[in-house]
Amino acid sequence: MGSWLTCLVISYCFLTLYRNEGNFVQGEDLAIKNASENNYKYAEPTVMIAILVRNKAHILPWFFGHLEKLNYPKNRISFWIRSDHNEDDSARMLREWMDANKNVYHNIDLVIEDNKDKYEDEIGPLHWSTKRFDKVIALRENALLAARHAWADYLFMLDADVVLENRNTLTQLIDAKQPIIAPMLNASIGETYSNFWGGMDEMGYYKRAPGYFDILERKRLGVFEVPMVHTALLLDMHLMESDSFTYNKPEGYDGPHDDIIIFGLNVRKAGMVMHIMNTEYFGIVMVPLESHNTLEQESQHFDFILLEAIDANFIDEMKIGRQFPVDRKELFSSPFITTTDPTPSKLGFDQIYMINLLRRPLRRERMYKAFRILGIEAKTVNAVDGKELNTTYLNELGVEMMKGYADPYHGRPLTMGEIGCFLSHYFIWEDVVKNGYKKAIVFEDDVRFSPYFKTKLTRLMSEVEQNVKDWDLIYLGRKRLHRNEEKVVDGTSHLVWPSYSYWTLSYIVSQEGAQKLLNQKPLGKMVPVDEYLPIMFNRHPQNDWKSNFTPRNLITMSAEPLLVEPTHYTGEPNYISDTENSFVVKPEESLQEGKSSKEEL
Repeated sequence: MGSWLTCLVISYCFLTLYRNEGNFVQGEDLAIKNASENNYKYAEPTVMIAILVRNKAHILPWFFGHLEKLNYPKNRISFWIRSDHNEDDSARMLREWMDANKNVYHNIDLVIEDNKDKYEDEIGPLHWSTKRFDKVIALRENALLAARHAWADYLFMLDADVVLENRNTLTQLIDAKQPIIAPMLNASIGETYSNFWGGMDEMGYYKRAPGYFDILERKRLGVFEVPMVHTALLLDMHLMESDSFTYNKPEGYDGPHDDIIIFGLNVRKAGMVMHIMNTEYFGIVMVPLESHNTLEQESQHFDFILLEAIDANFIDEMKIGRQFPVDRKELFSSPFITTTDPTPSKLGFDQIYMINLLRRPLRRERMYKAFRILGIEAKTVNAVDGKELNTTYLNELGVEMMKGYADPYHGRPLTMGEIGCFLSHYFIWEDVVKNGYKKAIVFEDDVRFSPYFKTKLTRLMSEVEQNVKDWDLIYLGRKRLHRNEEKVVDGTSHLVWPSYSYWTLSYIVSQEGAQKLLNQKPLGKMVPVDEYLPIMFNRHPQNDWKSNFTPRNLITMSAEPLLVEPTHYTGEPNYISDTENSFVVKPEESLQEGKSSKEEL
C-alpha cells in the first residue's frame, strides 16, 4: 500500500513539472534549436603582421598608409617589425609611426638595429649577399616563433616592397581558408613580375610556366595552387600542420641559400601547397633591382609607381581610354609619417615650360603632382586657346595658313586649335631667345613620364654634350612614323636622328634652335607645329611644303627610347583633342578677312 502511494505521489510530481516546465524532450530540442540560431557576435581572427624593413624610406609612408586603411579591426592586429642596416630615413619613420599607433593596434613589437654599415660581404645596399640572407632567414624564423608564442590565428608575412591598395585584402585571404595564400600583386605596367611563381626547376629556382600569364593577366580568375608565393603571404596558424612551417634548412639541404626557396621546400615536405588569389586587384609590388643599382634608382622606381597611380586616377576621372587593368586611386600616404617633397629644380636647364589650357584644370593639377613627385621646377604657360581666338588678334600677329596646306590624314585645313597650339610653342621660343636661355625643356600637359625619367635625362644630356655640340632640338616624346629609317647618333646609345614624326609632347630646345624656328617667320605660312618641326630638320615628305622654308637646318635628335608618352592615344574611347576638335579655317577664307571665331563657334 505504501509502495502504491509512493508511486502515485511521484507520478503527480512529474505531471506537475510537465505542466509547469514543458516536455523535457521538447525542452532539449528547443535549447538545441536556439543554440544553433544564436545571434552572438564573434571577434575576427587575430593577425600578426611580420615586416622586415631595410632602406625603404621611399615607400614606407604609402606602405603604412594603406595598411591603416585595411577593413579589419585594428585591435585584432599585431605588428612584429624588424629593421637593420638602414642608410636612409627608415628608422626614424618606423619609430614615428609606432609612437602614433601603439595604442591603436593590439601590439606593435618594433626592434631597430641602428647599424648604418653594409654587410661586410655585400657590394651595395641592394645586393643580396650570404650574410644578408642569413639575417633574413633568422628574422623570418623568429617571426614564426613570435606568432606561435602570441597564439596568433594568422601570420601575414609582408615585405615593405608592396602597397596593399585593396582594403579587403586580409578578409578575402582569410575567407579563402587555405594554409598559405597570397594576394596577387602587380608590378608596373608592362612588367611580367609578380609575387608568385608559375613553375620551379629541380633545384628550387624560378621557372616560367605556360599558365603563369593567364593568372597574371587575369584571364583566369580564382584561387590557384602554385609552387611559390612570396613577399605577401598569409599563413594559417590554426592548422596542426603549421608547426612544420620553418625557414630553417632541412637536414642535408644543399640548395639555394634563399629564404623563400627554403620555406617553400619545407612546405612541400609537410605535404602542403601554396595558393595565389587573383579575384580582385590587390596592389603593387616593386620589381627587385640588380645588385649594382642604387637606393636613388630604387626611389625613382617607386616615383614611377606613384605617377602610374596618378595617371590611372586621371584617366578614370577624364573617362578616356583605358590603359590600366583596373580602376585605381592615388596612393595614400600615412599622416603619421613626416615626409618632405624633393627640392624642386630645373634639372640643369635654364627653364622648364609646361603648356596647359586654363579650361583643362585636371590636366594642370596632374602635371603639378607629377612635378612634385619628380622634383621638377616648371613654369606654367597658359596655352593659347583656339576656342578663344578671333580674327582681330590673329590679324595683329600676321597669322596666315600656308597656301596649299591640307591635313595629311583628313584632308582638312588648319583648325583654330592647331593655330592655338602653334602659337603656344611659338611664344615659348620667343621667351627662350628673349631671356638668352641656352637650353630649355617644353612639356605639354598630357605626358606620362617613363620610369627613371631623371636618370635617363641626365644620361641623355651627357651623351649630347660628348657627341653633338651644336644641337638645336631633342625630342623627348613624339609619334614615330618611320622608325626603321632612323639611325643611331654616332658615339651614343640613347639618341637617334629622327625621321618624319608627329606630336610635340616634349622636347628640349636650345637658344640657337629657338632662333632658327623664329627666323622662318612661320606665322605667315602656318602649318601645325608638329609638321613644322620635321620641315625644319628636312625630313618632311611634302616637298612643296618644305619649299616655303629655307634654310631647313634645325639639328634635331630624339631620345631612344622615348622619355615620355601621351596619357591617351588617338582612337581610344572618349579621346579628347583640343587641336583637332575645334573650328576649321576654310581655305577659301583668309584669316584676315574672316569673321570672329567666337561668332562662328
